[in-house]
Amino acid sequence: MSLRIGIVGLPNVGKSTLFNALTKSGIEAENYPFCTIDPNIGIVEVPDIRLNEINSIINTKKIINTAIEFVDIAGLVQGASKGEGLGNKFLSNIRNVDAIIHVVRCYENENVTHVEGSIDPKRDIEIIETELILKDIETVSKRLDKIKREVKAGRKHDENELLNNLLSHLNEGQNLNKLNINHELMKELNLLTNKPILFVINVSEEDIVNPENNAALNDLHEYLNTRNEKFINICSSLEQEISSLEKMEQKEYLDEFGLNEPVLNSLIRKAYKMLSLHTFFTAGPEEIRAWTIKLNDNAYEAAGKIHTDFQKGFIKAEVYHYLDLLEYKSELAVKEAGLIKQEGKEYIVKDGDIMLFKFNVTS
Repeated sequence: MSLRIGIVGLPNVGKSTLFNALTKSGIEAENYPFCTIDPNIGIVEVPDIRLNEINSIINTKKIINTAIEFVDIAGLVQGASKGEGLGNKFLSNIRNVDAIIHVVRCYENENVTHVEGSIDPKRDIEIIETELILKDIETVSKRLDKIKREVKAGRKHDENELLNNLLSHLNEGQNLNKLNINHELMKELNLLTNKPILFVINVSEEDIVNPENNAALNDLHEYLNTRNEKFINICSSLEQEISSLEKMEQKEYLDEFGLNEPVLNSLIRKAYKMLSLHTFFTAGPEEIRAWTIKLNDNAYEAAGKIHTDFQKGFIKAEVYHYLDLLEYKSELAVKEAGLIKQEGKEYIVKDGDIMLFKFNVTS
């Protein structure tokens, strides 16, 4: 599943450092605007302890995590919607992702310049959001102009009403992702502010350990909570350092900061959840594998994620939950307890299901 998450923000807020930590790719992260011009793309495994838990019972040769694609998009600036900086190019890159991670800087460092000359996270958020909203206003307005004649002729009434509703919200400075509009036109327009957003607050090492000591950070949390936004604190430079260490060194480093795991792991899981994704597993002696599906996908759709033949020749799916495997300690015991079910195409796959597909394809 080629789902992409774009990392956006003003220049020099830590986007590329975060991307480096996520992908361990070592791209440039220099102290000047527009260091990143073409978007950098990386495939990142989704951490899932359940794979190891399944493997402790079904001993296998290979474990394969599911993955998400992250895109490091160059820093936006005021006026991007009018082409300032490399605005049009960058906004086009955002249009090509499924969700957005918005990196906001909330730490002081005189050695790292800020494009606006000072640290003010709420102002920075508003700058980016304004540019995205202005671009969406342009997109919606163009569509309204395009259908004007048909509306006068008594056609496209519903589309005209929807577009004017969107334009009204945008003109009030509101993002569209809170409206939850389920309409084919939304997919076609691919509006920037309709994409799910996770705010990543880039803080200092000290604030990772004691966030309550940073009044500006607490104020930002309150602001985002009031807006009902999803967010996470992260020190991107610390995470980049941790990601470069061996496993044993990582543990020592994490212990020093009172962390159970890299904050990146939590970030990746939040991003996965933000896209309304969940995971089913296939498990056998050759491999245990995690597969990505959308919430409420059925068994027929899940079969197609593995191979089109599984979908074309679908007969049934044998399904049990990984928690049942952990409780009963073997597939045989799960079967004897009557917990392996025979399900048809319309079965709604649950997060954590272990599935075996029966299919028949004739040439």
